[in-house]
Amino acid sequence: MGLKIDPWSFPDPELAEAPGASGRRAIVLAGGCFWCVEAVYRDLKGVLAVRPGYAGDRAETADYKTVCSGMTNHAEVVEVVYDPAVIALGQILKIFFSIAHDPTQKDRQGNDVGRQYRSAIFYADDEQRRIAEAYAAQLTRAGVYDRPITTEIVPLEKFFEAEDYHHDYAARNPYQPYIRAVSAPKVEKLKATYGALLKDKAAS
Repeated sequence: MGLKIDPWSFPDPELAEAPGASGRRAIVLAGGCFWCVEAVYRDLKGVLAVRPGYAGDRAETADYKTVCSGMTNHAEVVEVVYDPAVIALGQILKIFFSIAHDPTQKDRQGNDVGRQYRSAIFYADDEQRRIAEAYAAQLTRAGVYDRPITTEIVPLEKFFEAEDYHHDYAARNPYQPYIRAVSAPKVEKLKATYGALLKDKAAS
């Protein structure tokens, strides 16, 4: 990742959700392979569920084989369902920008190349849009990356849940070479940087 600062110095978002927010909310994030992004979010305090899936195109093309062809406008995404009384959207986005992926890579993440691996935030409402846009602008002003942020901030039209075998893929396949090379280092970086945000068992 082209960070010019260490993750411990990564700024908190200046704009936050309305005070007193609680309940069950969801944000859909695209940051490369959904196996890896899911692994980053699944053990955070306040995260109620994480589901891999597809967003950006039609139901008829929302399957792994078709999306991996690169011939659709779908992105591999994760739906992060969270309780804002426990974890703020800003913290979820802070981890998205500092740990989960490299937002300066356009239509790719590392060796995964294609529109399906783009960086994107699919917002559910105007509040999510305002927070995401403000944070991306804040990070740009702060110059935390050595290249421009390419993250698309777009409305969520529909989330399509991925096939069953993609769910908890990294947790179920810890020794798979791709998981060891790409996912595991992100999870270890998360533990080292934001360990206080992890559920007790995951932090150990």
